[in-house]
Amino acid sequence: MKKLLVFVFVLQSLIWPAFSMSYSPVTPIAETSVGNSVNSAVTLAINEITKGNFEEAGKIAQKIDGNNPAASKILAVVSDYNKLQKQIEKSRKEAYEQQLAELKKFKNAPENNEPNLLEVFPVIIKARDFAGEGHKDALMNQPYVKQTIERAKKEAARFESKGEYLDALLYCYSWLAVLYEDDKTYTDKKEQLEEKAIIHGSLQDSPCESTADRYEKINPEIFSRSLDMLEYGYVEPFRYRDMTAKVFRRLNYLAEVLSFWKSTEDSIKIDFNQSEIPDFAAGINALEKEYNSDSVRGVVSRDQYVKLFRNVIELNASTINLPQEILIWHFGDASLNSLDPHTTIIWPKQVEDFEKNMTNEFTGIGVEISKEDGLLRAVSLVPGAPAYYSGLDAGDIIEKVNGEETKEMSITCAVSKITGPAGTKVKLSVRRPDEEQTREIEITRAKIVVPTTRGWSRDDNGNWLYFINEKDKIGYVRVTQFSASTAADLDAILTKLEGEGMKALVLDLRFNTGGYLQSAADITDLFVEKGVMVSTQPRVGLPTWETAEKKGTHPNYPLVILINSSSASASEIVSGALSDTSFSRATLVGEQSYGKGSVQTISDYPGNGAQLKYTMAYYHLPSGQRVNDRHSMQKQNRKDWGISPDVKIELVGDETKKMLEIERDNDVLAGANHDKNKSTLNRHTLEETLMSDYQLKTAILVARAKLIIQD
Repeated sequence: MKKLLVFVFVLQSLIWPAFSMSYSPVTPIAETSVGNSVNSAVTLAINEITKGNFEEAGKIAQKIDGNNPAASKILAVVSDYNKLQKQIEKSRKEAYEQQLAELKKFKNAPENNEPNLLEVFPVIIKARDFAGEGHKDALMNQPYVKQTIERAKKEAARFESKGEYLDALLYCYSWLAVLYEDDKTYTDKKEQLEEKAIIHGSLQDSPCESTADRYEKINPEIFSRSLDMLEYGYVEPFRYRDMTAKVFRRLNYLAEVLSFWKSTEDSIKIDFNQSEIPDFAAGINALEKEYNSDSVRGVVSRDQYVKLFRNVIELNASTINLPQEILIWHFGDASLNSLDPHTTIIWPKQVEDFEKNMTNEFTGIGVEISKEDGLLRAVSLVPGAPAYYSGLDAGDIIEKVNGEETKEMSITCAVSKITGPAGTKVKLSVRRPDEEQTREIEITRAKIVVPTTRGWSRDDNGNWLYFINEKDKIGYVRVTQFSASTAADLDAILTKLEGEGMKALVLDLRFNTGGYLQSAADITDLFVEKGVMVSTQPRVGLPTWETAEKKGTHPNYPLVILINSSSASASEIVSGALSDTSFSRATLVGEQSYGKGSVQTISDYPGNGAQLKYTMAYYHLPSGQRVNDRHSMQKQNRKDWGISPDVKIELVGDETKKMLEIERDNDVLAGANHDKNKSTLNRHTLEETLMSDYQLKTAILVARAKLIIQD
């Protein structure tokens, strides 16, 4: 393959369908001596299934001689699909009625005991998601729903007037932006509050990081050199005029956030001249007027923009005197936000964490953790890692890390405390959920490589189970990220399953937000023998492409790929390439993907330990079609981004949550030799797993249909 030294990064409303199928009397197709007409009809019916047209497939199959085994199998698949749809319809109607009953309870609550908005909004959203199309408007027009929304707006205004932006989001606009996703009034307000909350958070110390640590080594040259790199390599010419608008908005928000600061507020530890905030705000206003004047209203040059940068730094020094590093951080962040969501400066203190996320390798103890109800829990252990043999176990509550209580720690903070250089030790104070007494565990850190391939569950020994349908020998592999080792790991799993008689494969890329482009190309190459798999066209330089090789290609068994709105970047390359008309190798099942559409690369040109991650190209599928990116499409009020499934089936309401809960339970790995705890692991049967995952169940039906042709 031609190698690409670039990376790919990331990051519902329901219409009740007509689930029942009715078959009108049909005239059977008689088999000819060569069976051509029958074979054509079978192929046509299966093709309809791979496009999601199960009803049409059933009609075609009914016209085939009833004794034909292929027709019988097609009708069995269609029948199972109908049963699934009826199950979905029944479940969602029941869920809708349940949410209406909950709303009624809130509505009938005493006036002096007004329900908490954090309890009411989830019920409204679930009811909206589960409602049929004819019920949605009626639900949203209910007087109680309208009253709740108005109450939330008033609460948000009250919070915002005190500078409590997170609460304004939490109690109002994060919910309204979901309920009215196409209403810019709410989505823009949510974005505004999020930006102010980010500013407020940037001025606070956390249990794991002080503001001094956060902005260490930031200097003006990092930003100016980043601009140089962007002018040379960014995917398309950009306008400094757009940057000025974003920067002035950020600086005005900064002045507003600082104006709410009180000397008694413990969370903000920075020193600045609060009395000078009006002068700082006035100075920003004057600069904004200057850059919006007739003399500068047109194109803003790089020199003019760099001058603005210097003017802001000087204004800060002569007024509020906020630490210069903070001003540079916000100026740089706002500037690059005007380009796209994926282009950013990785400041010196962020580089280590960024590289951990990209490589899926780090030095630590090998434990997956979660935070619920203020409790830090060990969710699962990495096989063979130090934690696996330490006495720590799945489900344990981690009370302290090196003597420091975890109650106020974020997940990110806890991870930074637990990880560290190989060979060093970390001391955890842990307890079982049903015990009060803690025990001390000291674990020596080592290099950890997190596996990125998984099965649908584990056996009693902790090994992955890959066959999702034993009868038809349909395999299942979930890829969680595209790391440097993912393709080799998947290759080994496929070889093993093929040796055990696998006849079809479901590849699950849901919630996979990306990784290395090379990994995506290598995985695609496992399934195709020749041809261009993906190409990129930078603004500067020659196009690049990845071509498939016959060596190492796996058999041409039916392949079904699961995608959803969190499948991004490398996931879209794999699913898009394998379903592209040039190969037609896979059928996609699920939901429209995220819509990343672009390729990023990393440069250390900014210097002083910082890096620049920037969009350098858009990628194209084998047929030459560019994958539309969400950012560009939203600017045009379009929604045709990403990769669309061939067979569309959405999870709504808390269906996704339930599916992920069962998936998480099935993923859990207990510690070594913990037989007592293993017996308490909440593994789910295959039937329970499929009952919670309509998309996976549909993917299996499609795989069964595709197997009919091979049989």
